[in-house]
Amino acid sequence: MALYVGGTVNFGDNEEASPVEGDIWYDGGKFYFGTSISFPGVWSSGGNLSRTRQAPAGAGTQTAGLCMGGEYQPDTETNITEEYNGTAWSNGGNLLTARKELAGAGTQSAGLCTGGYSDSSGALDVTEEYNGSAWSAGGDFGTARTALAGCGTQSAGLCMGGGTGSYSNVTEEYDGTSWSAGGSLATAREALAGCGTQTAGLSMGGTTGSYSNVTEEYDGSAWSAGGSLVIARKNHAGCGTQSAGLITGGSPSASVGHVTEEYDGSAWSRGGDLTTARLTLACAGTQSAGLSMGGNGLSANWSTATEEYTSPGTGSYDELFTATEGL
Repeated sequence: MALYVGGTVNFGDNEEASPVEGDIWYDGGKFYFGTSISFPGVWSSGGNLSRTRQAPAGAGTQTAGLCMGGEYQPDTETNITEEYNGTAWSNGGNLLTARKELAGAGTQSAGLCTGGYSDSSGALDVTEEYNGSAWSAGGDFGTARTALAGCGTQSAGLCMGGGTGSYSNVTEEYDGTSWSAGGSLATAREALAGCGTQTAGLSMGGTTGSYSNVTEEYDGSAWSAGGSLVIARKNHAGCGTQSAGLITGGSPSASVGHVTEEYDGSAWSRGGDLTTARLTLACAGTQSAGLSMGGNGLSANWSTATEEYTSPGTGSYDELFTATEGL
């Protein structure tokens, strides 16, 4: 009897090797299937935002998330902040400056947001810090930008790219008081996503005039090339770390708006699809416990959708069947 599973069939002592999904080993009268297989994560519905919005910023974790700013109807920015407890959103302190297309970082009790856009002022250089109940003014950017990406913490923040009337390669680092110039992105772009820390950051996708699949890794002073996205996109959102990153949503199409990708520090692979396709959404958390919120739901326009990402991680399969048992 033959068995084909789309992988490799190995014999003898090879059951001790590192398998990939679909591989089978035969040894000592027994078959073994994938003793260490990684599975993509799964999105499930969380509690809806109280305010529909697109282009907000996110920060924090899956059980202590923060969503701030955005646009709740055409050309109308909001200053509303909401806090997530793992089940439901509640009102937090309002931003001092209502805006959309801003960048977020930090935690629910020590949040950071910067840059963005308002129809009355254009691209902004404004930074605000959150203490868990209220926002206060932080140090202004060196270069006002919108549709930028951010990561890190309130006392060690990182922002990169964005729009200044042209695509920007500017990177700035925050020390809790003021911003200073960091190493420039190799590829200038806006509507990108970011994650990680100030000394181990990740920037991914965006637009350079066309959809980008570029990933760059930051070491605290300079950017270097990382693995390309599986699908080029803009207006997506990211979270996690440089060695375990997550992106989801975005444009150019509804099919891309569902797609999630996971990063292992060198390459991207497909993760579980969003339940509700969205662009200009926000993310927070980690690759194994992510949070997505808001955005433009494409057919449904401005969205209150919140989804939680859970990564099953690595499964363990030992004996599949013995040769005498058959299939």
